[in-house]
Amino acid sequence: MPSRYHHLSREQLAVLVPEMLLIGHLIDRAGMPFCLEAWGEEQMTEIAIEEWAGASPIYTRRMQKALRFEGDDVPTIFKGMQLDIGAPPQFMDFRYSVTDPLHGAFHLDHCGALLDVEPMGPGMVKNMCHDIEDPTFDATAVATNPRARMRPIHRPPRTPADRHPHCAWTVEIDPASPGVEPIPALAVNQRSHAATLVLDDIDPDQDGQADYSGPLVSDLDFAAFSHSALVRMADEVVLQNHLLNLSFQLAVRQRAGDDEATFHRVALRQLIGHAGVAAERLHRALGLGTAPEDAAYLIELHPLVNPRPYVELTRDAATITISPSLAHEDGGWLPLCTPDEPDALRAIVRAANPYLDVEVTGTPDTWTARVVETDTAAPESGEVAVTKFSKGAAFAFEPRRSLPLFVR
Repeated sequence: MPSRYHHLSREQLAVLVPEMLLIGHLIDRAGMPFCLEAWGEEQMTEIAIEEWAGASPIYTRRMQKALRFEGDDVPTIFKGMQLDIGAPPQFMDFRYSVTDPLHGAFHLDHCGALLDVEPMGPGMVKNMCHDIEDPTFDATAVATNPRARMRPIHRPPRTPADRHPHCAWTVEIDPASPGVEPIPALAVNQRSHAATLVLDDIDPDQDGQADYSGPLVSDLDFAAFSHSALVRMADEVVLQNHLLNLSFQLAVRQRAGDDEATFHRVALRQLIGHAGVAAERLHRALGLGTAPEDAAYLIELHPLVNPRPYVELTRDAATITISPSLAHEDGGWLPLCTPDEPDALRAIVRAANPYLDVEVTGTPDTWTARVVETDTAAPESGEVAVTKFSKGAAFAFEPRRSLPLFVR
């Protein structure tokens, strides 16, 4: 059965994929405020480390295999970063250089994550740019080569305050160095259905680029890829969303312990905030309408209910039906959407039109949601408003030229 993105045109998919990369990045922005509220700054930092380190090695290897650029050198690491929700294009504007297969460097001309936290003061900047980045950058490299190390040349807090580039790092693979050890949560996440899900292979005979086996380029030109490759990218990036969220939930559950109410509250509020902001970006990027049918279609495209083999969903006009699926077995987002807790679905449909609502009936894992019109515009939810603190919520992509990067 084809992907739910298969019916989109090649041009639409070229817009969708970078959107999905940025949307995935905002999972962290949606969740961390509620972790800070529940457990304080130190534990929030630890959750962020475990969140990324427990997911990125899995989804990086999946993307390498799907787009046929598996390897163990620096260019392979950089290709993986270009298709990672941790480094969405332009918002996290990585500029790469390669000296030889074992040595390279990158700097960030624009770091949206830095601009989000700088108003909070140098302490929060250090948390992100030192305490979180050091282990998570190494975790990213583990997916390609456990002997790769990313080390700072300079990084924030910025001195002077307007310093550019925002940071700069070296990347070195030392065959003699000990391999980086993965965190325990990674093994747990590797057993999830999301980690092992089988998706359709890319058709090599369509017009356009079928893989990324060629040279490393400065900026990916998504429009250069074939329809089939873009569909597979979209599904893989949606799985990145799920894997990051599963890793987030593992870290949150460890702090909550037996306090199910606290775990549920933090996980649900993250979902609501992310669901609404993701829906706003998708609605705007694809130029969707405001009728109930348009809002139901928006749900159908949302990362919450994709990819198709992971989530059982059917749509009939303005009605969505969900059946038991692998996503329910993994936990994650979908069990947080039930007839008793429709707020994530409400956040999605109200991104299309604040006068819309959902009527949800059924059981926790088998339910039907009908999008209906109301007479009153609903206010924006607090969770969505908190997530919009990130400049990524309104960030606009710009056209870029894609240039090959050669070994110097």
